[in-house]
Amino acid sequence: MNDAAWQLPAEWESQSAVLIAWPHAGTDWAANLADVESTYVALAAAVTRFQHLVVVVADDALREHVRVRLASAGVNLARVRLVLTEYDDTWLRDSGPITQRDGDRFRLLDFRFTGWGGKFGASRDDLLIGALHANSVFRNAEHERIDFALEGGAIEVDGNGTLMSTLICLHQRHPAMDEAGLCEALGKIFSVAQVVLLKSGELQGDDTDAHIDTLARFAPDRTIVFQACDDTTDPHYASLTAMSDELAAMRDVDGHPYRLLALPWAQPIHAADGRRLAASYANFLIINGAVLMPAYGDRADADALRVLARAFPDREIVAVPARSLIEQNGSLHCITMQLPEGVVDVA
Repeated sequence: MNDAAWQLPAEWESQSAVLIAWPHAGTDWAANLADVESTYVALAAAVTRFQHLVVVVADDALREHVRVRLASAGVNLARVRLVLTEYDDTWLRDSGPITQRDGDRFRLLDFRFTGWGGKFGASRDDLLIGALHANSVFRNAEHERIDFALEGGAIEVDGNGTLMSTLICLHQRHPAMDEAGLCEALGKIFSVAQVVLLKSGELQGDDTDAHIDTLARFAPDRTIVFQACDDTTDPHYASLTAMSDELAAMRDVDGHPYRLLALPWAQPIHAADGRRLAASYANFLIINGAVLMPAYGDRADADALRVLARAFPDREIVAVPARSLIEQNGSLHCITMQLPEGVVDVA
């Protein structure tokens, strides 16, 4: 399906909407549903200040519940579209559409979603994109099923011909493929000039096998924002330091190095059962006019906000409480999927 006319926009390019799925008692959020709903309300309020929000809901009762909950929080419902579709969980970065565009035409790339390498059941999530397409959520868009296991959180593009991912994640999904084969496959699928697979960097409490969106993110003007660790006694120190060395050695398609901005390291956060949680500031969401930053109630939150303001000087940086999200091993970027301008009718 290599077709150079189809391009995957960088996340900071203009968007129609952000796509999310609302948590409910039938998802893994049941144990802390009240807390996580508060985060979703804060997220909805932040997004709708700047653009539209498409919310997937599992049934009519949940649709009404969400409508009431958002209205009571003062969210602008004129910028919210509620869509009824079944789903297993709410990690739409990984089960939602990766949208390519060619002018005013769009292609919804629908990769095999395996529940992060078979860790969790995902039969309904694997059908989600087709269901949304059949539900007329998108316009002027083709639905393309691709027989290749991949999640949206596993890839980053700089909008100038480079795709970045991690070798550990892709090799877990495709153990029979070597690095060269993986790079060739991704290069063809996404019509990019180069694919860079980082070999270092993985967070405790991340069950995605080192998704790139917990580690390093592209920003405009040849910039990479990455999660650093400055605590030499922390078990992450060696791996994240090695990752920063890999990023420093990267070059864009024109041979230029990237400007690197290091995000601060939050103090360790643990679940009630003692698990270390992956409190990554790299899991931010870029929208029209703003960057939504996950906040963990740590003193490093303020420093992370300042770093993101350097990376995105023309956008407002908005902190969204995300402590409840990392209980289920993901954060803000993981529960969202941006939709490029024009692919959703928001009139």
